[in-house]
Amino acid sequence: MADASVNFEFYKQLVQKAEAGKLDLVFVADGLYINEISHPNFLNRFEPVAILSALAGVSSHIGLVGTLSTSYSEPYTVARQFATIDMISGGRAGWNAVTSPLEGSALNYSKTEHPSHELRYRVAEEYLQVTKGLWDSWEDDAFIRDKESGRFIDPSKMHRLNHKGEFYSVQGPLNIARSKQGQPLIFQAGSSVAGKNLAAKEADAVFTGHETIEEAKSFYRDVKSRAVKFGRSAGDVLIFPGINPIIGFTEAEAVAKYEQIANLVDIDVALHYLGRFFNHFNFKQFPLDEPLPDLGELGSEGFKSTSDRIKKMAKDENLTLRQLALRVTSPRSGFTGTPVQIADTIQRWFEEGAADGFMIGSAVLPTGLNEFVDHVVPILQERGLFRTDYEHHTLRGNLGLPFPPNRYTLTRAKQEATYAAADAVGK
Repeated sequence: MADASVNFEFYKQLVQKAEAGKLDLVFVADGLYINEISHPNFLNRFEPVAILSALAGVSSHIGLVGTLSTSYSEPYTVARQFATIDMISGGRAGWNAVTSPLEGSALNYSKTEHPSHELRYRVAEEYLQVTKGLWDSWEDDAFIRDKESGRFIDPSKMHRLNHKGEFYSVQGPLNIARSKQGQPLIFQAGSSVAGKNLAAKEADAVFTGHETIEEAKSFYRDVKSRAVKFGRSAGDVLIFPGINPIIGFTEAEAVAKYEQIANLVDIDVALHYLGRFFNHFNFKQFPLDEPLPDLGELGSEGFKSTSDRIKKMAKDENLTLRQLALRVTSPRSGFTGTPVQIADTIQRWFEEGAADGFMIGSAVLPTGLNEFVDHVVPILQERGLFRTDYEHHTLRGNLGLPFPPNRYTLTRAKQEATYAAADAVGK
């Protein structure tokens, strides 16, 4: 479908297929800067908050997660937007909070330069704290709606945030209540030290990507241990590696399918896509079929962990520029094979502590999603590794994450317990 990125019926079909497979969530990515050589999928696409709102009306259980930048938005507005999706969907919203990696984004927001990597993550940490605070503006039983007495709210259960920090000054309260899941979930996708620290402090789940199970296990342990150091439980933050299964009824068919997909990519397009991770560096100056020269410190503030990983891969495997560009554009993962082989690999990653779940991508939609739901999911269900029906109506419930108590309700309960204990001692 040539216009898939802006075709609502296409989105609807994907979401309903994913929901039929009992998947946890659908994810809509985003970016704030394009140019003439950007990937075709980026040139014309829906804004995530708007499309997620529409998809909430054509689904009933599956989570709805979208990307929105902390570098080019305001906490109060974003808190309203995701709280609204959460309310419309009955508690199924999630926010992939990104700091915006593309340097050109600044030019679309009346700014002369893109903030540094370190600054963007400092801003993001305060931003998330403000947003979460706004989501707690109303205690869960604040809205009485009693027609006989004429009382619409209990004013004692409305709270102003009154935040004054390094980057934001936000009074509150937010003008929308909490949903069935308390707050929308926070997703994070940074793999740098700053990204992992932000995820460990604030996120409910992390999107990540790894070539090998060893890399995935190391990342998994790292983020979980950071969460514990920040006073959280290791189970409070879930790790979801992204995978792109290529499925065939035989292994040879799956490999042939991968090669067919990879060969569809024009080398000039692949070089442009590779350059995206290096601040749009022009790789055409290098010979295509010779080992790539040492790139030294070349990289991108926005895609630091990704550009470092690409450079390491090129050096360790002595890849030519052509091989590297095609590998980055159309990676062949260890999740290529028959449905049983892919289910085996998923089971191994899960049981060996490399993942709490997976972000399922597809080189070709909707074919890849259909094949995964129709052929891999039933195997995982037979093995008792995946649900046969949704356990809850909220995204938080289906991911097995606890309901977050309202901070003000929690404080009141602690105070009342303290007073009760003091009374008991006094008696």
